[in-house]
Amino acid sequence: MTNSVRTRFAPSPTGYPHVGNIRTALFAWLFARHYEGSFIVRIEDTDVTRKVKGAVEAILDSLRWLGLDWDEGPYFQSERLEIYHKAAKRLVSQGDAYYCYCSPQRLKEMRAEQVKHKQPPGYDRHCRDLSQEERAQKEAEGVIPVVRFKTPLEGQTGFNDLIWGDVVFDNSTIDDFILLKSDGYPTYHLANVVDDHLMGITHVLRAEEWLSSTPRHLLLYQALGFKPPQFAHLPMLLGAGRAKLSKRHGAVSITEYREQGYLPEAMVNFLALLGWSRDDRTEVLSRQELIDNFSLERVSRTAAIFNRDKLNWMNGVYIRSLALEDFTQRALPFLNKGLPLEVERPLPMEYVRQIMPLIQERARTLAEVPELAQFLFVDELDYAPSLLIAKNMSQVSTVKALELAKQRLEQLEVFDAESLEAMLRPLAVELGLKTGQLFGTLRVAVTGQIAAPPLFQTMAVLGKERCLRRIEVALAKL
Repeated sequence: MTNSVRTRFAPSPTGYPHVGNIRTALFAWLFARHYEGSFIVRIEDTDVTRKVKGAVEAILDSLRWLGLDWDEGPYFQSERLEIYHKAAKRLVSQGDAYYCYCSPQRLKEMRAEQVKHKQPPGYDRHCRDLSQEERAQKEAEGVIPVVRFKTPLEGQTGFNDLIWGDVVFDNSTIDDFILLKSDGYPTYHLANVVDDHLMGITHVLRAEEWLSSTPRHLLLYQALGFKPPQFAHLPMLLGAGRAKLSKRHGAVSITEYREQGYLPEAMVNFLALLGWSRDDRTEVLSRQELIDNFSLERVSRTAAIFNRDKLNWMNGVYIRSLALEDFTQRALPFLNKGLPLEVERPLPMEYVRQIMPLIQERARTLAEVPELAQFLFVDELDYAPSLLIAKNMSQVSTVKALELAKQRLEQLEVFDAESLEAMLRPLAVELGLKTGQLFGTLRVAVTGQIAAPPLFQTMAVLGKERCLRRIEVALAKL
């Protein structure tokens, strides 16, 4: 790139940012960082009636959480109204736009007629050629007009999309769209064109749904005498089975993923692969590897599938790659929140650090940590006595195995993983059992679960006293 690349993320605060919004932000950020350019954040808050309280904070907080730092902004369009008014007046004076006085009622009836006659919906240009007298009469009546763009009735508007290639639209399919609303706020079409020009945006990366709006924007660029940026429309996101992405498929606020215990590093990696790939094999990529390798040539036109199972797998990979202390600190808020109220707070950090290696190998999200670790904190375990009886064992043989194990454990002076294994493996042979039978029974007795972290390490962390007490409870259950 000969000129400095400038991209932008321009969300509307009409809701909390979901994976689609943030995927767009990530691609724009990666593109800017790859070319050592600038990434700008602009809040497009001109749709006053649909603003959601707290949405701006959630958008910026999500970018910070994911490490998508910005070089300029956030700019707010609501603070730039004078700029858009000036542009709209200029277009009217040039003859490229006009004032429209149609009432909401008239527009509603017009659309009903279009639907009735199976015509494409769009403004019928009723006010396009009003005389000076007709306009003066409407204004004398106190009608506050909107400003509409005077779309050419003939010809074509085309452009080369960096992902889709050459795209051409007939101007006859584009209606005279609104630039400035009667409340004084601009529409997306006017504000984003004016701002992208004034902010020097070189590349607009946005969702595929805006592809059909691009000819409107190009006509505006032309009328205003602005050089348009290059456009790249990103592929759609779909849920499992290629269904429309819904909350069930993962279209929830990005802040919910943080609350559910996903790591920002994993989230960035996962989102980057929704429509882009480095090659056909590599799944796990660091932030720097994503920056180094990102290119629009590798962005697919095919809709990307949001696969929650893959996200869980990837998050587990990232959790296991964390340094133990890092994992402990990240998991601590989830432990404090998720463990039963009966567990005394503050949690003993020395003990927490001992149990974390057992949990780190099994957790796919930080939110799973309390459930995986609960048996290590509570006094009483809740499980069915039948779980104690391993395959091809009876109640009698299970009682015998637990009683003998208890006796041997009482005699054990050093209660660490190595000593436990050295004592329990020969015990299985002595009892005529497979190691899996004895260990399975002991696992349920000391953890209350049939699947748990490695038995000897778990028993060592629980400690001799607690293990013996739990075996006594297991014998009582039998």
